[in-house]
Amino acid sequence: MHTSAADLNHRFGVADRASVVVGHGGLTKVVVSAPAAFGEIYLHGGHVTSWVPKTSGEVLYLSPHSLWQDGHAIRGGVPVCFPWFGDKADDASAPAHGFVRTRLWQLESIGLADDDVVVSMATESDAGTRKWWPFDFRLACRARFGAQLTLELMVANSGRTGFSFEEALHAYFKVGDAESVFVQGLDATSFIDKTDKYREKQQVGELRVSSETDRVYLAAPQTLNLFDPGLKRGVTVRKRNSLTTVVWNPGAEKSRAMTDLGAEQWRNFVCVEASNVGPYAVALGPGEQHTMTAHVEVEHWHQPASKSR
Repeated sequence: MHTSAADLNHRFGVADRASVVVGHGGLTKVVVSAPAAFGEIYLHGGHVTSWVPKTSGEVLYLSPHSLWQDGHAIRGGVPVCFPWFGDKADDASAPAHGFVRTRLWQLESIGLADDDVVVSMATESDAGTRKWWPFDFRLACRARFGAQLTLELMVANSGRTGFSFEEALHAYFKVGDAESVFVQGLDATSFIDKTDKYREKQQVGELRVSSETDRVYLAAPQTLNLFDPGLKRGVTVRKRNSLTTVVWNPGAEKSRAMTDLGAEQWRNFVCVEASNVGPYAVALGPGEQHTMTAHVEVEHWHQPASKSR
């Protein structure tokens, strides 16, 4: 049974801090207005779509061509990927990145933590999920909006059978121009290059995006930095219980072919994703649970003067 935004707002809304309203496409969202930041999270996919610290402006990219429809994932923000990442290995007809991105999640709570606003949502197994994946689970996402953004993804095995799963917080970071940004913190880290027949390679120095980029960094460092000369800021991502980092940008050709993205939109974002995928899938026995965290902060940054050559 679908509960209206007005009913949810009456139950969960926090005066002057958070309200539940109807968003794009008639989909329900929570709008947060904390002293240090503005934010939005949709019940469709448990999906954070905006985080705007008062000091830096919007940090997340959201496609102007996102479809905002049942059955389609929101394009941009921070999609939740579970229980597989990418295509399902044994079923080409299964939805990419799992099935929770297009599910209606349940709003569980809206609370205050100091001056921050914390929104918790959850979804769990039912007949619809068992069609694709036969296990019993509960998945919760907790988003803390403030001067920093903290996302926690909690998976619990609620059944009698062990299972393994992949997960990602598929964050799209807004940038001035994807070709001018660079990521530090991955030097000497091995990665799987999905654009080159899944060959394993090693990162040398900083990572720059010049064409389609689709990499899974293995045993990746827990902290990395995305530097953006165009927007004059640095985004720091600190992870916990995340052993892989995915970096993705579709490049010009693939971007043009994606109806919910479009030509040239690839320049406006780089995805840097806390994850556990591939050889680092997580195994959970009955009754066990696992929490992965991504903590994001932004600071103004001025590019050092380039050295003459």
